Amino acid sequence: MTKTSIGPNGMKKMVVNHIEKLFVTSDAATILKEIQVHHPAAAMVAMAAAQQVLECGDMTNFVISFAGELLTQAESLIKMGLHPSDIVKGYEKALKFTLNALDTFNCRTVTDVSDKAQVLPVIQSAICPKLPNYYEFFADVVLDACLRILP
Repeated sequence: MTKTSIGPNGMKKMVVNHIEKLFVTSDAATILKEIQVHHPAAAMVAMAAAQQVLECGDMTNFVISFAGELLTQAESLIKMGLHPSDIVKGYEKALKFTLNALDTFNCRTVTDVSDKAQVLPVIQSAICPKLPNYYEFFADVVLDACLRILP
């Protein structure tokens, strides 16, 4: 349901909730909040997306798509004859490998938070996905505000 909402050409969905209120949105968090999920696996994915909103405030569509793809791949492995516990062990092994690999992927390190040259690229990378045309301007504004409140 949310996979076709991704990207600049993502389609909007018309959702009617339990009190007959109509929503037109492409935001996965809004869609999940307004629909009733009955299937246990789908409910787990919805809870993971809700937790993503609480932790980061964004990327719910990615969480849903990624979990859906993991379930699709698990289904094909079950059809090949693998036992579900073996699939879980494989996913846990992949998780450990990924967490170890993430430690090596360091793009920038900020050693002095009062150094504009170190902090500005980090702020720009955080703002750019939401404001692609104005991220340089807003990054400067945010950086100045942050530097002013530093002790």
